[in-house]
Amino acid sequence: MFGKILIANRGEIACRVIRTARKLGLWTVAVHSDADARALHTEMADEAVHIGPSPVGESYLRGDKIIAAALATGAQAIHPGYGFLSENPDFVDQVTAAGLVFIGPSAASIRAMGLKDAAKRLMEKAGVPVVPGYHGEAQEIVLLASKAREIGYPVLIKARAGGGGKGMRRVDHPDDFSEALSGARREAKAAFGDDRVLVEKYVDKPRHIEVQVFGDNFGNAVHLFERDCSAQRRHQKVIEEAPAPGMTPALRKAMTEAAVKAAKAISYSGAGTIEFIVDASNGLKADRFWFMEMNTRLQVEHPVTEMVTGVDLVEWQLRVASGEKLPKTQSEIALAGHAFEARVYAEDAAKGFLPATGTLHHLRFPDSAPDGAAMRIETGVQAGDAIPPFYDPMIAKLVVHARDRNTALAALREALARTEVAGSTVNTAFLASLAADADFAAGDVDTGLIGRHQDALVAVAAPSDEAIAAAGLAATDAGAPGPAADPWSSLVGYAHFHTLARRIRLRYGEENILARISARPDGRFQVALEAPHDAINAHDLRNLPRTARWPGHVTVFEGAVSHTFAAPDPLAKADEAAAATGSLRAPMPGLVKLVRAAAGDAVIKGQPLLILEAMKMEHTIAAPHDGVIAEIAGEGAQVSDGTVLVRFVEDGQT
Repeated sequence: MFGKILIANRGEIACRVIRTARKLGLWTVAVHSDADARALHTEMADEAVHIGPSPVGESYLRGDKIIAAALATGAQAIHPGYGFLSENPDFVDQVTAAGLVFIGPSAASIRAMGLKDAAKRLMEKAGVPVVPGYHGEAQEIVLLASKAREIGYPVLIKARAGGGGKGMRRVDHPDDFSEALSGARREAKAAFGDDRVLVEKYVDKPRHIEVQVFGDNFGNAVHLFERDCSAQRRHQKVIEEAPAPGMTPALRKAMTEAAVKAAKAISYSGAGTIEFIVDASNGLKADRFWFMEMNTRLQVEHPVTEMVTGVDLVEWQLRVASGEKLPKTQSEIALAGHAFEARVYAEDAAKGFLPATGTLHHLRFPDSAPDGAAMRIETGVQAGDAIPPFYDPMIAKLVVHARDRNTALAALREALARTEVAGSTVNTAFLASLAADADFAAGDVDTGLIGRHQDALVAVAAPSDEAIAAAGLAATDAGAPGPAADPWSSLVGYAHFHTLARRIRLRYGEENILARISARPDGRFQVALEAPHDAINAHDLRNLPRTARWPGHVTVFEGAVSHTFAAPDPLAKADEAAAATGSLRAPMPGLVKLVRAAAGDAVIKGQPLLILEAMKMEHTIAAPHDGVIAEIAGEGAQVSDGTVLVRFVEDGQT
């Protein structure tokens, strides 16, 4: 086994690999760009090496810098994670030429499966069923159009390189073929630098079912059953599960045997996934599945396979790459229970799933699983982190496991309802709607399900009056429970001769909301809202929705749905003052909970610097302008109102 490995990736997958490496007693090296200098994976690793600016082309795709970092730190092997350089055979060659081990398949195996057309020709020779279509080299439009007519419409034009739905077009009529081909080629060229395509029969009700395979360097190969990844938007996976709902013994046997056959055809070593397209128009049948492509790496959705088999796939990767045989034979791998994975993204589902950015001022995941279920949270971020525009905007993967599909699905819904993210638009409401969709719940899922139900799935109701009341209370700090030992907490709302009241203005989208909050002598509150809202009597704060306050805003959580209101915030005044001076002062007494920068760091406006725990909440203090930090408060410091938290280097200073 290796003594030290380098992880050539970032985010949740880097953290995932580090956890298993630590379990095995291996030392780990993280690499990072400018944007990830204080990211979670750099904090978790034993060492961290800077490899360049934030854009991926200048950092995470720079194989030479990654290899240099491995050699400089004494790492013996490189784990690529997924994405970036994980399926780049030239990088694999460079790693091995440097005397390092690539924790994954050989460059030859990656090349064999790297182009869809060549891979399908190879699979045909190996006896693996492939989708009827044209997978040849000729690319003349006349020939491609002729092949489309032979196949029979509808057809699917697909880029032969890459994936993720890019360079893909469905064509229903011959008159539309030319325009669709041009669009697919332009997109493929921009995404992959290769505009060549293949043409396949379009399956009317396609299921995306994939098989996890694993091989070693001794000729052994096994499968770890199947995953269903049919719940997709824009050809990208959203919720995955294992095993596939409705799977028959006959189809599972045929599909897993074909997957192992495919792996052995290229002498595959390491973790890989054989992806199949399945025609579900008349149930799942053993003669209605076809090879689509192979991913020669670990998949994003690998945790669901781990949950139903009890196998740590990253551990297997490390063992096989270090020269060991597969830890288990096929007969020793069993399937138990059902698992789901939901991908929580910073994206706006209502706006076509556009990626979002922002700062994660508040981030909270469920701390336990419902009865009868197990849960794990895969994340690479923490509260206070900014979501940079350079990378995939994934926040976390919620993974649940239970004895059967219904129990697991109920656990997934609860996990989504208990996930809280404030500071960026997220897709938790969409995921919860999908998990509650009648067809999805029944297992009647195909790749077109989200598209057919999209309007309903992305619709979010306006905040309830209870949510507005909760926002008003949070914005004024009314009703915030104090420590049991604090004698002043019992005086909240106290007045000698009249009821105390405070007016607060909130803004939700384009709507201005005026709330009047009255504090009663007994510690209860009444919130009166202007029409068209009803008066809300907030007698029992425990029954109100959960809230998170962050600079200038309050986010209210109603199940998996979040509503963000603009609201006054004392930190805004601190930012304004700091913008005109060389220091950043505490706007209120508090505890410095977390420091995310250091003296000498060059920071940009809006970058999180530290988290101040004050008023029984955590507030992210961000840089009010670009500059260089001269001094910064230490973690654990108790500060008073006006204490200098950060001092910046003034112009002309060194």
